[in-house]
Amino acid sequence: MFARFTSFKTGLCMKGYNTEQIRNVAFVSHGGAGKTSLTEAALFTAGAINRLGRVEDGNTTTDFDPDEIKRVVTIGTALAPLEWEGAKINLLDTPGYFDFVGDVQAALRVVESAVVVVCAVSGVEVGTEKVWGFADEFKLPRAIFINKVNRENADFDRTLEQLRQFFGVKVFPLQFPLGQEESFRGVVDLVKMKALLFQKDGSGAVNEEEIPAEFNDKAAEMREKVIEAAAETDDALMEKYLEEESLSEEEVKSALRKGTMEGKIVPVLCGAATTNCGLQPLLDLIVSALPSAAERPPLQGKIPGKDEETTREPFITDPFSALVFKTVADPYVGRINYFRVFSGRMKADAQVYNSSKDKTERVGNLFFMSGKNQIQTDEIVAGDIGAVTKLSSTVTNDTFCDKANPIVFPPIEFPEPVLSFAMEPKSKGDEEKVSAGLARFLEEDPSFSVERRTDTKEVVISGMGDTHLDVIVERLSKKFGVEVELKTPKVPYKETIRGSSSKEGKYKKQSGGRGQYGHVHLSLTPMTRGEGFEFEDKIVGGVVPRQYIPAVEKGILEAMEEGIVAGYPVVDIKATLYDGSYHPVDSSEMAFKIAGAMAFRGAMEQSEPILLEPIMEVEVIIPESYMGDIMGDLNSRRGRIQGMTPGEGLQTIKAQVPLAEMFTYAIELRSMTQGRGQFTMKHSHYEEVPPHESEKIAAAAKAAKEEK
Repeated sequence: MFARFTSFKTGLCMKGYNTEQIRNVAFVSHGGAGKTSLTEAALFTAGAINRLGRVEDGNTTTDFDPDEIKRVVTIGTALAPLEWEGAKINLLDTPGYFDFVGDVQAALRVVESAVVVVCAVSGVEVGTEKVWGFADEFKLPRAIFINKVNRENADFDRTLEQLRQFFGVKVFPLQFPLGQEESFRGVVDLVKMKALLFQKDGSGAVNEEEIPAEFNDKAAEMREKVIEAAAETDDALMEKYLEEESLSEEEVKSALRKGTMEGKIVPVLCGAATTNCGLQPLLDLIVSALPSAAERPPLQGKIPGKDEETTREPFITDPFSALVFKTVADPYVGRINYFRVFSGRMKADAQVYNSSKDKTERVGNLFFMSGKNQIQTDEIVAGDIGAVTKLSSTVTNDTFCDKANPIVFPPIEFPEPVLSFAMEPKSKGDEEKVSAGLARFLEEDPSFSVERRTDTKEVVISGMGDTHLDVIVERLSKKFGVEVELKTPKVPYKETIRGSSSKEGKYKKQSGGRGQYGHVHLSLTPMTRGEGFEFEDKIVGGVVPRQYIPAVEKGILEAMEEGIVAGYPVVDIKATLYDGSYHPVDSSEMAFKIAGAMAFRGAMEQSEPILLEPIMEVEVIIPESYMGDIMGDLNSRRGRIQGMTPGEGLQTIKAQVPLAEMFTYAIELRSMTQGRGQFTMKHSHYEEVPPHESEKIAAAAKAAKEEK
């Protein structure tokens, strides 16, 4: 018996499905191509919902978050299960906007196939290229749906030609539209060789008729190419084809499935999601040509605590294993963990072992998610995707498994954040609310990071772009009631010296009663970059008593927290205490600490003090056509090109660039390359700031100090 599951909110009820009957499919595209509308139409066509929502009206199943409704863009991947032709299809509606690409990569990790949605008006866009590349990385079979064929300026043939130019001749149309723009009324099915006419009332109904006479020649020509592509997948079929025997519809379908599964064929369908035209053929294709969950290759992982690999087959008979790929902090039910079961089964009201944390969690109810609606179930079997609430320790990338047969799956590789801002609450006393909110968002979003920088005394948040961080700020306001400001982070400059000098520091104070007396002679010398600080005691004859020497070092260290060029911390110096004097009554640790600080500051002034800035190791990956512009831009940022590595139509530029020049680079690179460029950045080293820049920084620091 298979489990049944029911949604308390929607009344939706499905029968249980085994692994062979499950299809996990991600809808991916450039932003605005219509993935959410396509998901909504698929749900309506399959009877999973009884009303066809619209993105513009904010009432679709998968764009339910208030920020998504407000911005009219998908921000997070949402699940939408439906039943079709004896199969359960888990649709994953993913974001198309660059700032939320982490959710796309997480979704692709847990599916067996992808449908790339392309707009018939805009054609192949930057995001199309990106998601295609992601699907390549995950080795996913895929199909293409050319959407919005009913829109003004739609052009199916032009879009198809672009697809073949970008992605190769393996892109094969299984349909072409009957009319375009306002005259779009259906498609010619090149496998059945029939015309499929769509009702324009949004019902999704299809009438099958003979191909209109004016399209016969085009249909025959295009079908011949489909037959050729199908025959090339199988030697026996090729032989039959070459002997001029016709292939049956079933032979063609079987060959197309084989070619699609092997990545040799990418079938293309078309339609209009907002009027629910073309969804039945798409759902048919998902069931007939895209892989089931049981056809996923064995998944590799490691045995916890050992450098030993193990695998899980996608069967219910294998030991239980699952991966948490998404976490949501719901204001009403708390934390929701979305997971994909790769083997075995997970039951409600049981315990589950989190091998990533080496903790056992108590599971209450299990759910399938349909947008924000929870569909309760007794169990989730291998190949299916579910959710669980109120676990204490589990977060994204954790592995669930059978404790007696442990495994830890490799984590999803989320992109590194590329844009950073310093954040501070607008009202004093809200720091705790901010911290609580940021901690919650860190659980939800692995492409978001928070750093509390001790050197600049700032909280710095980093994300994938300005929209990503704007959403974080808005959610802080809505969910935690705290308003914050974002500012360009301070550069963590440091100060050091080029030369050497010696200086006396004497602190003498007499104001009635016991006085204060501390007297030292100190020399400063520069150290190699990155060596930090060294203190040497060269006192002989007890001119400075032993008990006061640690106080001298402490005074120097405190003085080093604020250098004399622009008030930044001092690094890479050696301080040598070589002489001094003391008073048997008036000397104290405090006096020698002050004397040490005085000597340090005096010596530093005479040791050619300089400002140091952080230099970043930057890698920029761009299409070759942008090489000149990007190299020129990096040079204008005081960058030094370290090398270039060619790839397939792409160039990787390696450069060292000052951090001060990189804070808005993510936005500017996107603009310069129409979104095709990407970069990574990590700290390399510190080096001297050029004199003219140093003067500007020192003047700004002085002005800020005077303002305070």
